[in-house]
Amino acid sequence: MSLHTALGRRKYLTPDERARFIATASRQPPETLTLCLILAYTGCRLSEALALTHADLDQAGGIVSLHCLKKRRTGIVRDVPVPEGVMAILDFVHDLEPSERRLWPFKRSTAWQRIKTVMREAGVSASAASPKGLRHAFGVHALRSGVPLTLLQRWLGHASLSTTAIYADVLGAEEREIAARMW
Repeated sequence: MSLHTALGRRKYLTPDERARFIATASRQPPETLTLCLILAYTGCRLSEALALTHADLDQAGGIVSLHCLKKRRTGIVRDVPVPEGVMAILDFVHDLEPSERRLWPFKRSTAWQRIKTVMREAGVSASAASPKGLRHAFGVHALRSGVPLTLLQRWLGHASLSTTAIYADVLGAEEREIAARMW
C-alpha cells in the first residue's frame, strides 16, 4: 500500500484540498454534506459510512461507531470521535433518534458519484479525488496533528501498525511540517 501512484502522484488530499472539499460540501444537499463530513472526519471507508445507522452515533459522547466491513469476522466495531459541529449537523439533517435505520438510503455508486462531484467542484487533483483519498487525508492529517500512530491504527481499523505507518510517507509541505515539529 502506498500514498502515491506508480507515477508518484499523491493519493491523499492536501490540507488546502481537504478544507476546500469540506467548504464545497457545505454547499451541497444536506445528505451529501453529512456523508462528506463523515468521510472527512472519521477516515472510514465508503461502505462503512453507508452502513451507519442512527444507533451507531453517540451524540453525547461525539462518537461514531464504525462497523469494520473489511475484516473476515463480523462484529468488529471501532469508535472514532468527531467534532461537536459534525454531530450537530448529523442530528439536524438525520433527526438522530436511536434506531437501526441507515443514515443514507442510497447505493454505493450514487454515494461515489456525489463524492466525486464535490471533489471536482472543490478542485481536488485527479489522483486524490475519491473517497479513499479522504481516508488517506484523514490519516495524514492525524499524523500531522500529532495523533499517536497506535491511536490512528485503531481509528482506521488496521490490523498491522506497518499499514498505518504509510501515513508518514508524505511529500512536500506535509513532510516539512512534520519535520519542523522536531526542530
